[in-house]
Amino acid sequence: MDADTRANGGQGLGALLALSSPQGRWVLGAMVAGSGMAFLDGTVVNVALPAIGEEFGASMAGLQWILNGYMLTLSALILLSGALGDRYGRLRMFQVGVVWFALASALCALAVNVPMLVLARIAQGIGGALLTPGSLAIIEATFRQQDRARAIGAWSGLTGVATAIGPFVGGWLIDAGSWRLIFVLNLPLAAGIVAIGARHVPESRDPSGPRLDAAGALLAATGLGGLTYALITAGERGFGAPSVIAAAVAGAAALAGFVTVERRSSHPMLPPGIFSSSQFTAANLVTAAVYAGLGAVFFLLVVQLQQVLGYTALQAGAAALPVTLLMLALSARSGELAQRIGPRPQMTVGPLLMAAGFVLMIRIGPGDSYLGSVLPAVLVLGLGLATTVAPLTATVLAAADERHAGVASGVNNAVARTAQLVAVAVIPLAAGITGDAYRDPEAFGAGFLVAMLITAGLAVVGGLLALATIRRPALHRAEATRPRRELHCAMDGPPLEGCPRSSGR
Repeated sequence: MDADTRANGGQGLGALLALSSPQGRWVLGAMVAGSGMAFLDGTVVNVALPAIGEEFGASMAGLQWILNGYMLTLSALILLSGALGDRYGRLRMFQVGVVWFALASALCALAVNVPMLVLARIAQGIGGALLTPGSLAIIEATFRQQDRARAIGAWSGLTGVATAIGPFVGGWLIDAGSWRLIFVLNLPLAAGIVAIGARHVPESRDPSGPRLDAAGALLAATGLGGLTYALITAGERGFGAPSVIAAAVAGAAALAGFVTVERRSSHPMLPPGIFSSSQFTAANLVTAAVYAGLGAVFFLLVVQLQQVLGYTALQAGAAALPVTLLMLALSARSGELAQRIGPRPQMTVGPLLMAAGFVLMIRIGPGDSYLGSVLPAVLVLGLGLATTVAPLTATVLAAADERHAGVASGVNNAVARTAQLVAVAVIPLAAGITGDAYRDPEAFGAGFLVAMLITAGLAVVGGLLALATIRRPALHRAEATRPRRELHCAMDGPPLEGCPRSSGR
């Protein structure tokens, strides 16, 4: 069996596609549009939160759930989705994900209250978990071996553009019409993706792949959901409330059950042996610390800009654009530098730069100018991320056994998403931003200052962990196969090695 046939999961598709062929361009276009749709929603919903809160009279807990509902199902199911694609067809699962995402988007647009919107966002997360990793798996299974790296690179750059323009598009739609339009936009886009997929994208599958770990996925979702509910609700009812205690106990029990099931299962979603590498474990601890801080900052910054500084939705969305631009411009060079000097220096300095950016955000207050206060902070943050992400992602892959490469990337993405989910639940509570505090500029501004100090502390912890635990040899195996440009899907940016790939490696 040749390399191209193996890449198709053992199933021949006939001649694999050249990137330059008309069909190849259609396939790439469909995968870019599908993933871009999910990434676009990731960037615009943050910008829409103040408008949603005003229309529905939402509390801070409501805004937290609007974000965390999506991240909850995405985190819990993203490892399972690759196995679904292998078994039932990668194109089929991708198309199901696109349709599911579109229907959930329609429900978001029609929501009449916060609970309905949160349920729709939970459904969106299921669609996102199906379509995002599937897009990369289809690219690997469809294109010729010599074209795959270029195809993934093109996919990365184009989805990066979608991520970059998301705040502009979302902010303009919110200011010009309604926050509901950011969800309506997905409907015609999804229809076009499904039509192109049905006409131009070949199917591939690997029926001999591992069985599905449905029990593991259910326990993971239950555990994360229970703990998230307890942490968010504690901000309004207190930690002693019966509902908070019951949710925390149920969540902890479900996560304990998840660990037990994964250890005993013959087909675990999360193979326990993957953590036998201390380097892999250390890199994921760094990921958790860094992305926890990042998730809280992106949640709170747009609210600070709109509620305290009086920015429009478009202005708030555009404020952090330099972060994305720096990631797109510098991540490839960061990866090349890490190949020469090893990952530890950048994985140490990068989080410390991020911490400096978070500290600079303390200066963002009423009457401050963008150039004087906001831009310096986001530039330093962007430099820190560009320094950190490529070596971090490559270190995770290099630390795992070759046969676990796809699972390793999926685990790292799930760790980042879960860290963001927990941070969005915990940090506002720790900073005193609860109830209706986000509507009071003075109260929110005071809480924002505390939250930035907490996030800076998390980033410092990530840098110190890297300094103490990351070793130079971590990049050696990955560098021969890794595409040049790397970003991380937990950034709501284009993942190359950050999402699970299921097309047998």
